[in-house]
Parts: sequence; structure tokens; C-alpha cells
Amino acid sequence: MPNHHRGEIEGMLDGTPYSLCLTLGALAELEAAFGDENMLALAQRFEGGRLSARDCVRIIGAGLRGAGHKIADEAVARMQADGGVAGFVDIVARLLTITFAPSPPPHAPALPAPRRMPDAPTFDGTVPPNPREVPAPVPFPGTT
Repeated sequence: MPNHHRGEIEGMLDGTPYSLCLTLGALAELEAAFGDENMLALAQRFEGGRLSARDCVRIIGAGLRGAGHKIADEAVARMQADGGVAGFVDIVARLLTITFAPSPPPHAPALPAPRRMPDAPTFDGTVPPNPREVPAPVPFPGTT
């Protein structure tokens, strides 16, 4: 089972579940493969969302090796994903998201769910709108 706190995901390749993780070493491998100078350049490359099949092979291969699997890119290129091409794209998207998306602080308190007050008539006999449907207040001019 993948540990999302460590940046791991699970992907189905050739009908077998694999853990994938872009470790620091895997990211260094991708920097070299793509000719990027640093992780920020690598993240900006992926942010564009335009990846070739060769890019997907490299990313999935690096993720597999980062999780400890000894699988070369040539073997990854011959693998099948559940869902075909969309399955490969899903694996790459989830792997990049868990690697580069900011995460909340580990001890951040969870916000309580907003309480919904019962719909009670107001003094004029009308029912107030659902509080979740009320638009956000507009800030005072000059304060933004």
C-alpha cells in the first residue's frame, strides 16, 4: 500500500500494482533526462501539461525506480496500463501532483464543517437563504 505522506502512489501496470515515488534521486534522473537545471525548471516543464509518450515513460520509469523497482525505461515502454493511454496519463498526473503540490502542515488542525442552521422564518415571514449560497462579502474599497 502506498504511503501518500512519503509521496508514493500506486499504479497498475501489466495487471500488477506497483508503488511509484519521485524521490530526490528520481528527480535528479529526470533533470538529466530532460536537460533541466533544477527542480523548479522541472516543475515548470510539467506544469504546462504537455507531455509526450517518451516523457511519460521517463516519469513512470523514474517513479518505479524511486520506489525500489529495478525496471528500465525500455521495459516501461512495453508495459500496459489499466485504461490504456489514459491509464498512463493518470499515473503520471497523480505522481506529479503528489510530488509537486503543496501539502498542508502535518499538525494543522482540521477546520470544522460549517453548521447549517435550520431554515427558520425571519420576522417578515421569509426564509433566509442557505448560508452556503450567500456570496462572499465584498471588501471595502482601498483594502485590497
